[in-house]
Amino acid sequence: MSEAVSRRSAMRLLGAAGVVGAVVGAAGCVATVPPGARVRGATAAAAPAPGSSARLDALLERLTLDEKTALLHGAPDPAPLGQAGYVPGVPRLGIPPLRLADGPAGVRVARPATALPAPVLLASAFDPALAREYGRTIGREGRALGQDVLLSPMANLIRTPYAGRNFETFAEDPRLTADLVAEVVRGIQDEGLIATVKHFALNNQEQGRDTVDVVAAEQTLHETELRGFEAAVAAGAGAVMGAYNKVNGVYACESKPLLDELLRGRWGFDGWVMSDWDATHSTVAAIGAGLDMEMPGGTHFGGPLRDAVRGGTVPQASVDLAVRRILATMDRFGLLAARPAARPARDPAAGARIARRVATAGAVLLRNEHATLPLTGAAARSIAVIGPTGQTPFVSGGGSAHVVPDAAPAPLTAIRARAGSGSTVRYALGEDLYGRPLPAQLLTPPADLDDRGVDPGRTWSHEAVFTLAADDEWTLLVHYTGQRPGVRLDGTELFPVREGVAEHFAGGLLGCAPDGLTVRRRTLALKAGAHRLAVTAEGGPKGQRFRLRHTTKAGRAADLAEAVRTARSARSVVLFAYEDATEGSDRTSLGLPGGQAALIEAVAAANPRTTVVLNTSSSTTMPWLSRTGAVLQMYYPGQEGAGATADILFGDVDPGGRLTQTFPADERATPVGGDALRYPGVGGRQEYTEGVHVGHRWYDAQHVTPLFPFGHGLSYTTWEYEKLTVRPGGAHGRRAGLRVEFTVRNTGRRKGTEVAQVYLGPSPDLTLDQPVRALAGYRRLTLAPGEAQRVTLDIDSRALSSWDPEQHAWVLGSGRREVFAGRSSRELPLRAKAVVASR
Repeated sequence: MSEAVSRRSAMRLLGAAGVVGAVVGAAGCVATVPPGARVRGATAAAAPAPGSSARLDALLERLTLDEKTALLHGAPDPAPLGQAGYVPGVPRLGIPPLRLADGPAGVRVARPATALPAPVLLASAFDPALAREYGRTIGREGRALGQDVLLSPMANLIRTPYAGRNFETFAEDPRLTADLVAEVVRGIQDEGLIATVKHFALNNQEQGRDTVDVVAAEQTLHETELRGFEAAVAAGAGAVMGAYNKVNGVYACESKPLLDELLRGRWGFDGWVMSDWDATHSTVAAIGAGLDMEMPGGTHFGGPLRDAVRGGTVPQASVDLAVRRILATMDRFGLLAARPAARPARDPAAGARIARRVATAGAVLLRNEHATLPLTGAAARSIAVIGPTGQTPFVSGGGSAHVVPDAAPAPLTAIRARAGSGSTVRYALGEDLYGRPLPAQLLTPPADLDDRGVDPGRTWSHEAVFTLAADDEWTLLVHYTGQRPGVRLDGTELFPVREGVAEHFAGGLLGCAPDGLTVRRRTLALKAGAHRLAVTAEGGPKGQRFRLRHTTKAGRAADLAEAVRTARSARSVVLFAYEDATEGSDRTSLGLPGGQAALIEAVAAANPRTTVVLNTSSSTTMPWLSRTGAVLQMYYPGQEGAGATADILFGDVDPGGRLTQTFPADERATPVGGDALRYPGVGGRQEYTEGVHVGHRWYDAQHVTPLFPFGHGLSYTTWEYEKLTVRPGGAHGRRAGLRVEFTVRNTGRRKGTEVAQVYLGPSPDLTLDQPVRALAGYRRLTLAPGEAQRVTLDIDSRALSSWDPEQHAWVLGSGRREVFAGRSSRELPLRAKAVVASR
């Protein structure tokens, strides 16, 4: 079937269930939780009490049309807690309101909360059990912070390395994503918080996300993007969030093939579907397709929906069905009980422990030459820490994922504490993130722009001229609270407000100054001569505080020189590099922003024992790689990232993380590189012409050598794989499956953690497009020096099947199949073949 599917064929994408219901677990076992199953926990665990269906019938009978529609859209919260959304209840009938909070790396409200590592770092641990603990931490915090629904997890695949929200999701691999999403959902709901899996479906980029029409063929959909959502439904997710974009010509929030036929009809989802914020585009089409709730307001599901019911264009039964789905889910989680379960108290200490555990478990050591790491002996007693994120911790990414923690120590502090007395740890900035004040005398007329306050309801403005004696490159930075000040240079607005992008999409902690002010930056080449600067700030309802700062070429050169001197004075260098990714915009480059590449080159040339610690969102190109001693990928490590980074650097913990996305050697050599139709789209249309070859599968199919392959990650010890056997049969006596066994041995002198991976080759009996190799199973294990463990993984029928668009079903790939085992998608020393019998 062609990837350029027609709208008519899009209506047939769902097909028959075929080999459905088999959601693969971490060790290759089949999950036994059926679609719509109830989850365990004090409130979520309880199945609806006997007679609850009758009780829901009675509630629906007593609700007025106005009350019913009020349950189908958001509204202002009379007592807001800083959450993302609010749905008023019906007090006279004992229906409580719902408060909905952003995730996915914590609970985003007005109060501090545990800032967990980004999901992409969690995923790097390849540990579904840890994912469940992660979910439980968020679930407990959400309940403790007065929330009922968490807008998380994000199940969209990492399809393009440019996507601004890659840090919020898990992997480029459908199988791994499905495993981890399911466990996060279970963990959240174990604690009684309703999980909302998002963004259904194909929301894999920020650029044009509100309008882009994403075209994907039936096989592509089922074998890639839909896997994580299917797993979330099987895990019992209470809610699903519809995406902004169109899917095969129809907005996702009004797509009957997605919402009604697939989600509910094929997968058995029994929760409710809400729109992403302002992603509802109609009344009749949306509710008719299966959208239950419009967020955050009632533009389409408020008055227009009531009018449509009264006018006969929307049946009363459609409204009743949507209300029933919401009430049934609330009932399932105990929210309609006469005495709802008490909310737990926050446990910040427990949250901090799991945050550190996840950050260390997911840390990926990408490179380690000449025993640069771990830091021991003399190398651990003389250290230079360089880079802005060494002193100001990078906690989380921007946008709706940003969580303000109770506390977040600096890596410099953690390194000094771990190095101990008798050690010397020096620090150099390397790159100025926040700028220096503009000298008042530079401006005519003069003005102090470094700390201005504007009273509520007032406006403050100033126009001035400054003169440069020579051409220079400036970065102008505005720090502010409230509404962003206007800053015009020579008549051009430097920081325009992007329509439709909320102001809190400010980036991570680096998107804020150390005192919490939001920061915006703009770099310009300025000519010698006079320049006119105009600043306008509105006090708004709460007043305004702002400052305008700058950096210059000379200042950056001085910072670089200081960093080089500091590096030369130390035995070891730990250089922190960052990237400030956020919801609302995609990356424009896979390289490090600003002058960081030049900083790494210069520092590593001065001291080859340089370890680069990356606080980045996704895959990064590294033209400076060969000069470094080591590279440690920490992504956005949460509030305990400093301690976790020190744990890895000094060898207190073996780096057990593995890449869940391929790092390309060149920006042009990626699954979307050089093809505008694949990304970001042409004329508002985007096509997934890579088919089933997402992520590492594309690199294998195209014979492209990456910088670092999927599954890659080094250890402080060495590993050996041996004695692979593969035979027909799987778990619980299943005939349609393979049992894979092999031995993993720690051949080094240190205790270490390994992630053993199994990949499966294509079926010779299928004419369908198939990956060269697909991830079929994995096992995380920790072994002492010299210890060996026999690993057994069962490959089930789903892993052995492909989606046939002619039959609209999963079909078993029989015949002689090749099985690979090893340390990454490109390091597979063991291989064997086994025959998969047809049914």
